[in-house]
Amino acid sequence: MSQEETKPINNETNHQTAADEAASAENIETAAEETAEQPQPSDEALIQAQKQAQEYLDGWQRERAEFSNYRRRMEQQLKESYQNASLEMLKNILPIIDDFERAMSSAPEGLEDQPWFNGVMLIYRKFQKLLDDQGVTAMDPVGEAFDPNRHEAIGTDDAADGQSGHVTVTLQKGYAHGDRILRPAVVRVAR
Repeated sequence: MSQEETKPINNETNHQTAADEAASAENIETAAEETAEQPQPSDEALIQAQKQAQEYLDGWQRERAEFSNYRRRMEQQLKESYQNASLEMLKNILPIIDDFERAMSSAPEGLEDQPWFNGVMLIYRKFQKLLDDQGVTAMDPVGEAFDPNRHEAIGTDDAADGQSGHVTVTLQKGYAHGDRILRPAVVRVAR
């Protein structure tokens, strides 16, 4: 190949490169013109967008706080429901404990040494331990002032020592869990 033959090829390559550069420069100019023609956001539009973004942020934060409060309320309600169900179950056990106490108080003498009586006492102690573990306390209000919120009066007795309005006899023990009365004590009151 001679040099003359290679020159036209190089010229053609140069023409193509020059044409590509011209097209590229034209594209750059067109892009610059389009950018210059596009309206720039004004300060008012920017302020409006910032206000809207702040409103969205405030709304999101309020919803998040409301959800957190909702979750806390639901956890509290679940805890209270569980506690109420437990206390209802314990209230159902109270008559059984009463029966154990009546049976043991009326047992004839001499049975205390019998194995089956000791077994019954063991069962009774387990019921008592269950109540203690759950924070349930027995109320035997003899000598206390009558409180209609904690006691149920079914009769009156003559006041021998002048303490009118006080409990004279407890016929059935009451039970409480903290401030909540599971069952009021059934009592007689001095008049």
